Amino acid sequence: MPINHRQVEVFRAVMQAGSVTAAAQALHSSQPTLSRDIALMEQRLGYALFERTGARLKPTAAALALFDTVLRHYQGLGQVQSQARALGRAEAQPFQWLALPALAHALVPQALAACPAAAQAAVSITPAESPVLEAWMSEQRFDLALTERADAPSGCRAEVLADLDEVAVLPAAHPLATRSRLDLADFADQAFVSLADDDPYRAQIDALFADAGVARQMRLQTHSAVAVCALVAQGLGVAIVNPLTAAACASHRLVVRPLAVRIPFQVTLLTPLHRPAHRLAAPLTDALRAQWRSMTA
Repeated sequence: MPINHRQVEVFRAVMQAGSVTAAAQALHSSQPTLSRDIALMEQRLGYALFERTGARLKPTAAALALFDTVLRHYQGLGQVQSQARALGRAEAQPFQWLALPALAHALVPQALAACPAAAQAAVSITPAESPVLEAWMSEQRFDLALTERADAPSGCRAEVLADLDEVAVLPAAHPLATRSRLDLADFADQAFVSLADDDPYRAQIDALFADAGVARQMRLQTHSAVAVCALVAQGLGVAIVNPLTAAACASHRLVVRPLAVRIPFQVTLLTPLHRPAHRLAAPLTDALRAQWRSMTA
């Protein structure tokens, strides 16, 4: 027969207390009762857990090895109990926020700062690229997500928050920085810092330049719009990025200019349909909407 939880509990108490008598006091039981539990446990295991010298018990090597496993079990149980207690406190339930890296950099911090309800709350921010972001939202793993795709993944609601245009970013000392608006032809023969080959905006931008017959010096590429701006700020080229990242990265070394051609950029808010609503979902959504209104005012 297998050993049961009572026997494991008695074994743990004896190992921790160092004697059956002390273990009996800890468990509010009697020494004979615990001795019978240990003997039955040994019988079911088929080997001795203790060497008996009079009234003293000395753990065997098997008992020491088993005790390590028992301790890990109780530690795991303790973590479960702590988590269960924490989930009963609303403030201990972290708000799970998922966003494209560019939006996690350009939108999320400002929204949190503008939301009083989030001041003392636990918030977990996870950056992820498409299509992983959409897959995780379909699995109802997050309370809110920010993406560039307007269509809603399965099990989610989509709300387009912003409909903007891509912009040019330039080193502040670059000759093109004197222009108020840039045409595609202005980029001819310019060192260009590009998004990575698999980025959908990269494909769209390359197609526009190809159609216009404008050749650029394609020197550097990266997956991150923030990294693109950092490279441009160092004078390594010019680039076209989303307006939110450009605004967040603008400085005395990097300037932002509109384009004569429109390259649409959307920000979409995704909310899960089958995940219980977190108390921060509504106020943070309101903060995002207010942030967008202030940007377009």
